Amino acid sequence: MAPAPSEFHHTSNTVCVMDASGHLGSTLVHRLLQRGYTVHAAVQNHGLGDWKLNKLCGDDNKKLKIFNADPFDYLSIVEALRGCSGLFYTFEPPQDQTTYFEFTAEEEVRAAHNVLEACAQTETIDKVVFTSSATAIFWRDDHNSDFDERHWSDVNFCRKYKLWYGLAKTLAEKTAWALAMDRGLNIVSINGGLLMSPDLSIKNPYLKGAAEMYEDGVFVTVDINFLVDSHICVFEDVSSYGRYLCFNSVVNHPEDAFKLASMLTPSAPSLPPSSYEQETRIIQPRISSKKLNKLMMEFESRSQR
Repeated sequence: MAPAPSEFHHTSNTVCVMDASGHLGSTLVHRLLQRGYTVHAAVQNHGLGDWKLNKLCGDDNKKLKIFNADPFDYLSIVEALRGCSGLFYTFEPPQDQTTYFEFTAEEEVRAAHNVLEACAQTETIDKVVFTSSATAIFWRDDHNSDFDERHWSDVNFCRKYKLWYGLAKTLAEKTAWALAMDRGLNIVSINGGLLMSPDLSIKNPYLKGAAEMYEDGVFVTVDINFLVDSHICVFEDVSSYGRYLCFNSVVNHPEDAFKLASMLTPSAPSLPPSSYEQETRIIQPRISSKKLNKLMMEFESRSQR
């Protein structure tokens, strides 16, 4: 991604990334520093977060400021946001809580409310990029429609089938949009597919209902570089608005499904069963990221002028 032209700059060249200790957050921090931003990296685990960020970005990077900010501690959020023109926000559950439960949705909603309220009280904030999930779009009892940013997951459907990750992402994003509209905040959401990170495992909560996602043509994945580029694009481009589905791969062929299953469970057989060879059915994708793809193409063309 080319450096941002001047018309995309905000009132300040300082932005906040929260939580900056995760795979997405730390990569965003690194890329933003490369693009000339001063970054307030807000982490929950100060010791581990400091180590990861300094290792990635360099111990002597004068444009990196690390803050200990808990999304459940309003004052710590306000401190991290001070002087920033934008926030990149992604919720990372506590490290000792790797599984999503129904109460996780309540925690994520409370965190989103705290963070958006703090943004509303920070006069320098121009835009918030809210990381949501594709699971906030396609979990509903609808097997005929194609999905895009206009759709929302059905919270009752999520509760019925215990899709707690999708429930959390749906309720947290709705909370963020409601508060943003009430407070007049400029917010854009990125609804990402399954992030193909090095530490991806079968325990990832996104994968609950994976077989149904596959059969319904909505099992989408995204790599870290495309996800980070998408976040920066919607922040810097003044024409961005609303929600953006973000993915660059659809798992819709038996071979794709087997490769992913093998990656998630290394102890599985190295060769697919004979049934895979006989199964050649390609699932028709029922989900579209045309809105984001169009924005990114236009953004890149303007940046290169």
